Amino acid sequence: MILEDMYYGNWRPSEQIKSADPESQKVNQKISEYMEMLKNKLPEDDFEQIEVLFDLLSESNSLHSAAAFIHGYRTGAMTMIEVFKENYF
Repeated sequence: MILEDMYYGNWRPSEQIKSADPESQKVNQKISEYMEMLKNKLPEDDFEQIEVLFDLLSESNSLHSAAAFIHGYRTGAMTMIEVFKENYF
């Protein structure tokens, strides 16, 4: 149940998203191939710096996703409030 998962801190929408878009899969494959190529070409210290950069980018994307989720949730809630407070019927 979503409410129980939310209460116990187990509801993580960003971890449940799996893109079925073939373009997304292609991009991820290219990233993996490029990272492997860099790993083979660069000295270990340089490649580790790239991995740190990717970790920071991932963290930034996660924070942006959370902000977008919150914004969307609030917009949906505000829409429902507006719908129910007006006498359209």
